[in-house]
Amino acid sequence: MTERHAASYEALRIRVVALIQDTETARLEQIAPATPQWRVRDVFGHMVGVGDDVVNGRLDRIASDEWTAAQVDRRRDVPVGELVDEWAAVGPAFEHLLGAAPEPIAGQAVFDAVTHEHDIRQAIGCPGARDAECVGVSWDWFLGTRTQAGAPAICFVTERGEEIAGTGAPQLTVRAPTFELLRAATGRRTRAEMERFEWEPAPDVDRLIAAPFFTIRTETLGE
Repeated sequence: MTERHAASYEALRIRVVALIQDTETARLEQIAPATPQWRVRDVFGHMVGVGDDVVNGRLDRIASDEWTAAQVDRRRDVPVGELVDEWAAVGPAFEHLLGAAPEPIAGQAVFDAVTHEHDIRQAIGCPGARDAECVGVSWDWFLGTRTQAGAPAICFVTERGEEIAGTGAPQLTVRAPTFELLRAATGRRTRAEMERFEWEPAPDVDRLIAAPFFTIRTETLGE
C-alpha cells in the first residue's frame, strides 16, 4: 500500500523542515560531506525540487543528474525560508501522488528522501530518526529492487530478522542494522566500514551498492 509511503514521506518532510529551521544559516551554507558538490541547503533544495518538479509535471529525464542539478541551480540563491514555504506548498500534493503511485516508484522517492535526510543530519551533527517508518519503507524498496533486477540473492540479517533478496539460492549472508546497510547501499560507508559487518563466508561489499552511480567512500563520514 503506497499510503504507507505517503505517510512516511510526510513525516520525513516535517522532520527535515524542523532540522533546517533549527540550524544556523552559516552551517546550512557549508558543504554536506556525503554530497561534496552540494551545500547543506542545496541538499534541501533538491528535496524541495523533487516535489515541485513532479507536482508540476517536469519529468523529462527524471532522476537523472541533469534533472537534480537543475533543481539545485534554480534554488541556489533562494532564501532558505522561501524553500521551506515552497515545500509546504507542494509537499501535500506530492504525497497525494505517492499514495496513488505504483509501489516501486513511490519506494524510490522515499529511498531518495531518506538518503538525503541523513546526509543533512550528518552534515549538521544531528543524528536521529534511524528507526523511522521511512527507513523501513526504503529497505523494502531496496530488497524488492534487487529481486526485480535479478541480482544474485543475498541473505540479510537485521533487527527485522532474516530476509533474502535477489534470485537463486543465497551464497552470501550479511548481518548489520538496516540503517547501516542502507547507508552502505548508497555509498555512504567506506569499504573498511562495510567489511566490518558480519559476513558469511567473506565480505563482498560491492554487491551491497544499490546502483552504479553510487560509489564506495574513500573517507569515513564518521556517522
